[in-house]
Amino acid sequence: MDEGNFRLGAALMIATSFVFAMQDGISRHLAGEYNVFMVVMVRYWFFAAFVTVLALRRAGGLGVVLRPRFPVLQVFRGLLLAAEICVMVTGFTLLGLVESHAVFACYPLLIAALSGPVLGERVGWRRWAAIGIGFAGVMVILQPGFRVFSPQALIPLAAAFMFALYGLLTRYVARGDRSAVSFFWTGIAGAVAMTAVGLSYWQPMIPRDWVWMAILCCSAALGHWLMIRALELAEASAIQPFAYLQLVFASALGMLVFDEVLRPNVVVGAAIVVGAGLFTLLRSRKVRARRS
Repeated sequence: MDEGNFRLGAALMIATSFVFAMQDGISRHLAGEYNVFMVVMVRYWFFAAFVTVLALRRAGGLGVVLRPRFPVLQVFRGLLLAAEICVMVTGFTLLGLVESHAVFACYPLLIAALSGPVLGERVGWRRWAAIGIGFAGVMVILQPGFRVFSPQALIPLAAAFMFALYGLLTRYVARGDRSAVSFFWTGIAGAVAMTAVGLSYWQPMIPRDWVWMAILCCSAALGHWLMIRALELAEASAIQPFAYLQLVFASALGMLVFDEVLRPNVVVGAAIVVGAGLFTLLRSRKVRARRS
């Protein structure tokens, strides 16, 4: 990886974070007006069309992606991500973008903690210490001992756990399936599941919100395309820290558009979580470098 590729990859990852943050803001608006399942269902219809086009143009055709080595895990991954999106969007409507993203930022720590039982990787004491510190940061955000604790605060934490498990299973199936195969099944399995659930929650939408829905669908495709290009140009471990900018972008959007308040404990807790997450990313990169 040369310097030019790293810079372009980092720029694309920053753009990815911005697009995904804007996508979350649109999801928050639409889910506040309509049923969450319907909003996610329409989003997945477009996503399924997007991955099908990619499979036809870049993966060698549907015949290749329809024969995964891990079919059950591929379907489960798709269902898991669809469920995680529903949970996270629900968190946006109940807690707002600021607090939801501040808690969700702990997902790299959950990936590190679960990499042992799921992938059989060894997690050293330094990373376990970072994981513990990171979850102390989550407690600072939630403040369970200083105010009446709301079970709603656990929603983004549940979403982070689901997304971490999805990420680990993605790494597991990569041992036998190409990324294009995994990407295809993520979209198709999710679209089938959300259609089965979401059709019964259909609500008529006003024309203005159909425009927002169209922007949401296009932003989802654009965000994934930017992420794919970023990972093609640079190593994931090198540019992954830039993904934390989604927390910054989403928090700014929450305050500017939805009048959310950035409380001091959220700032402190998010800083602890992000710092611990960056340490685990750098530590895992050093471990892989020594082994290679």
